[in-house]
Amino acid sequence: MTMNQRPNPRVLLRLLGLLRPYKIRLALAGLALLMASGSVLLLGNGLRLVIDRGFLAADERALAQMLGLMLAVVTVLAMASALRYYQVTWIGERLAADLRQRVFDHLLTLEPSFFESASDGRAAGEIASRLTADTSVLQSLFGSSVSLALRNLVMLVGAVVLMLITQPWLSAMVLIGIPATLLPIVWYGRRVRRLSRTSQDRVAELGRYAEEALSGIQTLLAFTHEAVDKAHYGQRVEQAFDSAVERTQQRAWLTGVAMLVVFTAVGIMLWQGGQAVLAGTMSAGELSAFIFYAVLAAGAIATLAEVAGDVQRAAGAAERLLELLDTQPAIQSPLSPQPIATPTRGEINLESVSFTYPGREIPALEGFDLHIQPGERVAVVGPSGAGKSTLLALLLRFYDPSQGRITLDGLDIRSLELASLRGTMGLVSQEPVLFSGSVAENLRYGDPLASSERLRTAAQDASALGFIEALPQGFDTPLGPGGVQLSGGQRQRLAIARALLKDPAVLLLDEATSALDAESERLVQQALDRLMVGRTSIVIAHRLATVIAADRLLVLDGGKLVAAGTHAELITTSALYRHLAALQFGGETL
Repeated sequence: MTMNQRPNPRVLLRLLGLLRPYKIRLALAGLALLMASGSVLLLGNGLRLVIDRGFLAADERALAQMLGLMLAVVTVLAMASALRYYQVTWIGERLAADLRQRVFDHLLTLEPSFFESASDGRAAGEIASRLTADTSVLQSLFGSSVSLALRNLVMLVGAVVLMLITQPWLSAMVLIGIPATLLPIVWYGRRVRRLSRTSQDRVAELGRYAEEALSGIQTLLAFTHEAVDKAHYGQRVEQAFDSAVERTQQRAWLTGVAMLVVFTAVGIMLWQGGQAVLAGTMSAGELSAFIFYAVLAAGAIATLAEVAGDVQRAAGAAERLLELLDTQPAIQSPLSPQPIATPTRGEINLESVSFTYPGREIPALEGFDLHIQPGERVAVVGPSGAGKSTLLALLLRFYDPSQGRITLDGLDIRSLELASLRGTMGLVSQEPVLFSGSVAENLRYGDPLASSERLRTAAQDASALGFIEALPQGFDTPLGPGGVQLSGGQRQRLAIARALLKDPAVLLLDEATSALDAESERLVQQALDRLMVGRTSIVIAHRLATVIAADRLLVLDGGKLVAAGTHAELITTSALYRHLAALQFGGETL
């Protein structure tokens, strides 16, 4: 949706389904709202009785009785208001919590390419803003604004009815202000709705830019880019501020014009009512009660006008969240998935597979055929952009091939449940991803139920136990976002230990030892050699040790398999492999 398109407030009705489990609380809130509104309306009649039967009649006993009744009404009002506030605030917070959970759960069903489409406003930082800022807007609406609107709507209707009963002809002067108020509400409400969406988009852009800058803080500082980023962020801050101010101006006009029109009508009514009291056609108590109801009606309309602005703003937030919920995953499990045999043998076939990344024209893989035997160790080499990492992404079904098919143990991987397919595979990527939390929590991504002893064994096999035990709290040491406190080699060894814990049937190593020093590489390679025994292993390799140890090497170029064989065979038969060996592995490979 572009910034000029206006969100429809009716989109908020879709969120009402989230409130179904809380019918009892909604009923309590509604009952409390009616009691509070009714109590306020009763105060007007009590005011009339106090003035006419107490003050003007000089009846001390009647005055005490009337004041006592008003105190009872105020007590009911206070208790009902407290109950209403608690229930509606609870409902608003619960709605926001449920919505955040539902959106987050849905996001985890989407394929990785969804989050790479930054041009469509899908950057991770922008999506995180929707989960926080936009749900907070909706919490405010359902936890406060809707309650205010309903309470003031009840009081408006009640006040108008009682005004008509008290003085029909005088009520007309106040009621004339109501249609006049609706005009600016409609006019300014449209502008507020459009400006709210624009403002929210710009705030989301702020979050995206800040997250990008902070996640790359080392690169930013290394290139002394602080001044440029400060200026760019400052520009976005000012744009968001300008949008917010413009929206606030329109809301201020919306509220101000509505109040001006209504209270002007109230002023005229006061003048006319005063003339009636002086002429003896109306008592002072009746005029006081009438003024009370008129002020209630005017205040209710002003509040409704202000809430209208909240509704427009919330409609924009709801649309942004529902856009995420409405996004259907392009890659998902079939309705009736085929079961994977246990234990999984790990036989892999690629049959005439072609794949082009979205938004690109040149295929990443084209007419690719490959058969990998169970337990075979295959190394994949080739220049940058040859399609090596794409091969692993297709095996994990991060993407689906545009042509051809991929099978695991003879079953098309598109016929398997995603969790089952990915459960058979262990990935160690070139740039390991660690999460906020302790060392143990990161390792247990491989096996959530792993015992402390298994954690130690996996860490030892990955040559990680030494540095883990040297950390302040050992396995319980918090790593910080992305494991920023660790070196690249340490992060890589944790990722390998994580894969060891998963104990997969198919091992996918994307240059898994590239970040290690020579000694760590030797130790980790020994661990990987043990891990690969009896497993199908696909290794994207730049390191000589991995290449020589492989049962077969595949040479990729331009998305095609151009040569295959052992290291000794390819040195003599493949010019490209000979060139890569000379560049990457040194003259000793020749």
